[in-house]
Amino acid sequence: MSFWFYFLTQSTLIAYALVGGVFLAFSDFIMRSLKQISGRGGVEAMQVINREVFRWIFMTLFLGLAPVSVALILYSYVSLSGPSALLIAASGAVYLLGCFGVTIVRNVPMNEALARLETGGSEAAEYWTSIYLPRWTFWNSVRTLACTISAALLLSGVLWLNSNPVT
Repeated sequence: MSFWFYFLTQSTLIAYALVGGVFLAFSDFIMRSLKQISGRGGVEAMQVINREVFRWIFMTLFLGLAPVSVALILYSYVSLSGPSALLIAASGAVYLLGCFGVTIVRNVPMNEALARLETGGSEAAEYWTSIYLPRWTFWNSVRTLACTISAALLLSGVLWLNSNPVT
């Protein structure tokens, strides 16, 4: 395995785990905590979180993993074969579909809808409790699982590749 591919896979593995860890924190305790804040407090806190998420560290990891995942898929198809190629390509595909895709199709539209609401209004409270909290948390849990699976598949692929270097 070339040094650059080794470095790329190790860095990507860590990044998948870090992004998944952020999502896990939200599904595990942040959303439950925000649910316990009375009325508009949870809505307002989540609106602030959704603005602050655009800071460079998380967004660099999250967005950067999309082209890196494509690169893993292409490299696996062109340069690898056997189980390692399948595992490494699958890691990228799972991230692209289960994390990046779900974010764009499910979580971002809900975040945008929440951002448009007045924090003190009854419409915000209704949207927050009946739609946003259950659905956003469900799809966030899907993203958590996708990142975890991506990391596990990538780790398995690299381990397979290292133990069977003739691919």
